[in-house]
Amino acid sequence: MSKHFRLLGSLAGRLENQGVPVPAVLRRAGLPADLFDQPRVLVATEPLFAFWKAVGELAPEPSVGLALAAQSCTAQFDPMILAALSSENFGAAVEQAARYKQLTCPEEIRSLVEGNEWCIQFRWIESDNLEPEVLTDLCFAWLLNLARQGTGTQFTPLRVDFVRRRSYAAALQSHFGCPIHDGVTANAIVFRATDAGRPFLTHNAELLALLAPQLDAELKQQHSQQSFAERVRATIQQRLTGRRPKVGEIARALHLSARTLQRRLQDDGSSFQKALEQARHQMARHYLRHSPLELGETAYLLGYEDVNSFVRAFRTWEGVPPAHWREQQ
Repeated sequence: MSKHFRLLGSLAGRLENQGVPVPAVLRRAGLPADLFDQPRVLVATEPLFAFWKAVGELAPEPSVGLALAAQSCTAQFDPMILAALSSENFGAAVEQAARYKQLTCPEEIRSLVEGNEWCIQFRWIESDNLEPEVLTDLCFAWLLNLARQGTGTQFTPLRVDFVRRRSYAAALQSHFGCPIHDGVTANAIVFRATDAGRPFLTHNAELLALLAPQLDAELKQQHSQQSFAERVRATIQQRLTGRRPKVGEIARALHLSARTLQRRLQDDGSSFQKALEQARHQMARHYLRHSPLELGETAYLLGYEDVNSFVRAFRTWEGVPPAHWREQQ
């Protein structure tokens, strides 16, 4: 997975069109004044967060993320977006975007179906900090634009959940066409489970057949540069959703047998249990720092049978109980 985000050179012009003073944004974010003069603009996660935080602080309208998303989508002819739009339906499009996003940035698109709801979240792998509001708005609006363009309809989610309260909730409700909730445990855009099957009018099997092999080849090359233990840990984190994933499940996700997975982890000086604990540790820090989840709820999400097991594990990782660690943060 890429360790950096790419900022397109056209972003500066789009920000200026929204009345955002780009030089002032760069100064406030502590980034070079000539950042957008470079032929390829790559930034790590924390500088990216600083950039979007400054955009939110200096933009004339707090809902600037919605306007920026409306200007992007297929305008750049991004192969990942074209592959998503060429998919058969919205669910397949989200899978394509989640798969190929690994090529461009340390960010995950995570989706979970529970009952009649399909919850989609964006997770920032290289940071424990909550992303700026503008960036969350941009990501959710981008995903909805993809759905609307693909289906050719005024697609609406069930609701949008935000950890932090937005002062511009009316603008958000108008844009997304659904209720806006705040003070919840995690930022998420929630669709109906049946929305995954909504067919895409932009479905193009021939174009997808051209794009997918090239993107898969790039993904394979990138994976070869990532340790196998890191890949296993990332796959476990994608499946830490209220249960402990089994070794066979992770092996199938990586198209391996359980025996091969365990052997390759051993070759990397690791083990499945070690990868599982590392995945739980990272996710525990994220939940404790960014959500009001009770310890029992956090323990459940991480696949522990009871809160005491989670507390013991966290004390081993951090040297203090999770409640004390949360207070220190």
